[in-house]
Amino acid sequence: MTTQQSIDGLLHAYVLQPDGRGRQISAAEIAGWSAADGVLWLHFDFNHDGTYAWLSQHSGLSDVAIDVLTVDQTRPRTLSLHNGVLVALRGVNTNPGDDPEDMVSIRVWVEKDRVISARRRALLAIHDICHALDEGEGPASSDGFLADLANRLADRIGDFIDDIEDRLLNYEEHVSAEAPESKRRELSVARRQIANVRRFIAPQRDALDRLYRNPGEWFSDTDTQNLREEADRITRYVEDLDLARERAVLLQEEFLSVIAQQQNSRMYVLSIVAAIFLPLMFVTGLLGMNVGGLPGVNSDYGFLASVVIMLVCGVAAALILRWKRWV
Repeated sequence: MTTQQSIDGLLHAYVLQPDGRGRQISAAEIAGWSAADGVLWLHFDFNHDGTYAWLSQHSGLSDVAIDVLTVDQTRPRTLSLHNGVLVALRGVNTNPGDDPEDMVSIRVWVEKDRVISARRRALLAIHDICHALDEGEGPASSDGFLADLANRLADRIGDFIDDIEDRLLNYEEHVSAEAPESKRRELSVARRQIANVRRFIAPQRDALDRLYRNPGEWFSDTDTQNLREEADRITRYVEDLDLARERAVLLQEEFLSVIAQQQNSRMYVLSIVAAIFLPLMFVTGLLGMNVGGLPGVNSDYGFLASVVIMLVCGVAAALILRWKRWV
C-alpha cells in the first residue's frame, strides 16, 4: 500500500464493501473516489503536519470539524453538523509501557458515504476493524463503522474493569496478609486507575447517548439500536467503576486497620517486656550507685543475691500482669 508514502500521516485507507470487506486504496484512488465506489474510510495520525494540511486542503470539512479531529486534548463528545456527525471517543491504552488508565483518544467524522478518523497514539480497536475488513467481517456503512468502533472500544473497557474487579477480589482475600503495606500500595494504584478511567467513560456515555438520540438521517435503525446498547453498556461500566471505587476505599481502610493492629500488637509486646524489666532495672540502678553502705559489696554471695532479687522481681511483675489479665 502506498498511501502512507503519498499522504503524510495517513495510516489506513479503505473503501467499505457491502459484503463486509474493505478494499485498500492508494492516494491516487482517494483523489478519484466518489460515493458510487462505496463508503470511504481514511484513518490519520494527527502527529504529522501532513494530516492537518490534507484535511484543510482536500477533505472539504469545516474548520470546526478539522480542529476537533486534530486538537491535542479533547473529552468524549458528539457534535452534529449540517452534513455529518463528529464524535470523540476514548479507549483503554494497551500500548506497551503505557498505563491502561491513560486512555487513548480517537476522533471520527461520519457522513453518509465517508468516514475520517484521527488519533495520536495507536488504538487496538482500529487494528481490529482493519483485520475484520480484510477478513470480510467488517462494517459495510458509515454508521455501522461508528457502531462497530464503539463496540470494540467498550469491549476493552470491559476487559479493564474485569481485571480491576479480579484484583480487588484478590486484595479482599489477602486483607489479613503478613505484608499488607505492599498490598495497600498496589491498591492505591488501582484506585488511581479507576478514577482516571471513570473520568473519561462517564462523558463517553453521554456522547453515545446523545448520538443515538440524535443520529444522522442516514443511520439505520439497527445501528442506532446498537449505539443505544453501547451507551447502556458504558452506563453499566460507570456503575461498576463506582462500586469498584467504593470497594477500594473500604479495602484501603481495612488495610490501614490491619497495619495499625499489627503496630499495636508490637507496641503491646514491647510494653509487656518493659513492664517486666522495669523492677529489674530499678534493682540494678539501686545497687549500681557509687556510694558507701551498699549491702553485699564485700560478700562473696552479693552478686548471687542480686541475681535472685532481680529474678524474684521479674517473676512477681509477670504474675501481677497475668493476674490483671494484661497478658
